[in-house]
Amino acid sequence: MQITEIQIQTEYITLGQFLKLADIIQSGGMAKAFLGENDVFINEEFDVRRGRKLREGDIIDIPDIGIFIITR
Repeated sequence: MQITEIQIQTEYITLGQFLKLADIIQSGGMAKAFLGENDVFINEEFDVRRGRKLREGDIIDIPDIGIFIITR
């Protein structure tokens, strides 16, 4: 499966911000519902906290949606 790079300009972004930046959801308000319905793995660990900080090099795997890596 292809890995999509998501570039950030700051030290970190939250999981909720990432979902919007990656065009997985349309608005930040949809993050809670999305995370309640979908499994998300960050660096191979299950995590659905929308406030989770994602930094350069983190790999986000959302089954049936894609694999993403945070870059700067």
